[in-house]
Formats: sequence, structure tokens, C-alpha cells
Amino acid sequence: MVALVSMNGIDIESLLKSTLSVNTEELLIEAMKDLIKDEIKKYVRQKFDENPHLKAEAKRIVRDMMEAKMKETYALMRLGKLTAELGVAMVPEDMREQIERDLASLLEKEVSRVIDKM
Repeated sequence: MVALVSMNGIDIESLLKSTLSVNTEELLIEAMKDLIKDEIKKYVRQKFDENPHLKAEAKRIVRDMMEAKMKETYALMRLGKLTAELGVAMVPEDMREQIERDLASLLEKEVSRVIDKM
């Protein structure tokens, strides 16, 4: 069997087979798919560069989509807040203060976790 590529005396095919659970044939197919995607991206980018109107419109659409996604996220956060408020309102008065403290603590922990990830 002929080695796929030899680099400094290392048989790349054997190395790939020994270190990856994916066989070489699948790896090559995936690489070809990536190359084809890259060529399609180049073609689309070229068409945008040839037509500034299309490029500007694409930018506006992406901006509008991002804005819509942010509005959706904000609406979901408000819905979560409303649901928590409704849950607290349904709790007997003598338990309400403790639940409010527990919810505040939980939210503080979650917000801190999200901030730490950023």
C-alpha cells in the first residue's frame, strides 16, 4: 500500500488511521466538501463585490435579522420574568418572602455564570 503523503518520513495515512476514529476516505470526502463550500463562498462574495446594491441589501438584512433575534431573546426573558412573578403571586403570603429571596439568589448565580462565560 502506498502512503497517502509522506512528511519527514512519517506516513500521514497511518497516522490519521491511528489517531482518528474517522477513516481516511471519510476524511477526504469531508475535506472535498469543505473545498467546494469555499469555492461557492468565493463565487457568492464575487457577485456581491460586483453589485454594491446587493451587498448593501445583504448587510441590512443581516442587521434586521440580528435585531429581530435580540428582540425575541428580550421577549423570552420578559416572559420568564412574568412567569416567575405569577408563580410568586400564587404562593401563600407567609412563603412569598422566602421564595423571592431564593429566586433572587438563583438569578444572581445564573447571571454571574453567564458573565463568567463571556
